[in-house]
Amino acid sequence: MVDSARVRVTSAITRQPPPAVALFRVESMATTTSGQPHQQPSQPSPSAPGQVGEQPLYDPTAELLADPYAVYERLRETAPVRRIVGPDGRPAWLVTRYEDVRRALADPRLSLDKRHALPGNYHGFQLPPALDANLLNMDPPDHTRIRRLVVRAFTPGRIEMLRGPVRRTADELLDALPAGRADLIASYAAPLPIVVICELLGVPPEDRRDFREWTDALVAPDPSRPGRAKEAVRDMLAFFTGLLATKRAEPGDDLLSALIAVRDDAGDGDDAGDGGDGGEGGDGGDEWAGAGAGGAAADGLGEDELMSLAFLILFAGYENAVQLIGNSVLALLRHPDQMAALRADPGRAGAAVAEFARYEGPALLAIRRFPVEDVVIGGATVPAGETVMLSLAAANRDPERFPDADRLDLDRDASGHVALGHGIHYCLGAPLARLETEVALTALLERFPRLELDVPYEELRRRPSTRARGLLALPVRY
Repeated sequence: MVDSARVRVTSAITRQPPPAVALFRVESMATTTSGQPHQQPSQPSPSAPGQVGEQPLYDPTAELLADPYAVYERLRETAPVRRIVGPDGRPAWLVTRYEDVRRALADPRLSLDKRHALPGNYHGFQLPPALDANLLNMDPPDHTRIRRLVVRAFTPGRIEMLRGPVRRTADELLDALPAGRADLIASYAAPLPIVVICELLGVPPEDRRDFREWTDALVAPDPSRPGRAKEAVRDMLAFFTGLLATKRAEPGDDLLSALIAVRDDAGDGDDAGDGGDGGEGGDGGDEWAGAGAGGAAADGLGEDELMSLAFLILFAGYENAVQLIGNSVLALLRHPDQMAALRADPGRAGAAVAEFARYEGPALLAIRRFPVEDVVIGGATVPAGETVMLSLAAANRDPERFPDADRLDLDRDASGHVALGHGIHYCLGAPLARLETEVALTALLERFPRLELDVPYEELRRRPSTRARGLLALPVRY
């Protein structure tokens, strides 16, 4: 692990609230069997996976694993709001058109709180309470209360302070690559965000763990190891319990120590606004004043919320960045004209990240939602309590919003993409993921002018997930 490139912005953060990262979706993908397409049923049967009444549901799992974009294209054209067998093996509504997805992402009637699910209708992966009380399971006012405590740490202005340290870390990782060829996921895309997020949280190098193995176990579980996901949860729970205890005993100038201070000693102060969701390229404000413990004094932060927030920052801060970096490098390798243009003008890298995220972002699906009342999406009435899956990847390839959407075009205006969400649940960690990707690509292209794939594209292996979009390995030669 790289130790010398210490990511230090904590002197500006002392006694200030740390960031929340509403980033990734902590739910395992259940194994299901393929069914046949059918006419959309009018009435669900929550207790019967794979069918509604006597009619089989469309199970797109095998097709999505093989080629998700082909499935999304067909559904956008023929059934943009379609009942399917969801990733958890239960019935769900899949939404694929851009306008429907973007509108639904910001619709307050679509709740993230699992308590709004119909009994038996949803069976996602179950985290213990100490890890489950996070922003991905919350609606206002709890979501607003916790987000308010941490929003300002991940604004673009604050994250820009990390550019130099992130670049030094990237250069050290590239220095350590073996001569001639390497797996860029294992040796570059994965360790870079781990170093950055662990430094921000104050996780000592000797206490860092294999977060990649944990996230793979949760997001893309291996069917041959059915108990691994539960083992990963136990390992993470033990790790965060120990980490919080250490930080309580020996606080430092880091974000986790600041979180603990909010929990243990809320202090006095005026309640602060949450700074807005920012959106793509937005900045919810760049001043720390008013973003401290004041909000906690009024509303508090529970112990489970504290640990869940630390878990989400570390888990999600790593997960999105590693997939976005890997997918972006692969996109360039498959589009040598775009790689040549970016190498000739590296100053375009920052703006290009939006197109990389649109073209092949880190998540295929947004976090599941549950209508609190019957809602109409794309002309279809979705009953209250049923599971709604919003396809970010399908929306970003919708030609009605992005002409010639299946083509990578670094000159495209990709603003408005939903790769990292939209609305109040827009990823607070998006500025960090964008910066890490920009720096990783710039450093890589500068270092290796003859970078190319080391295996045929068809031999590349992706994580077996209908939720996440990422590579297991990216063999290259240089």
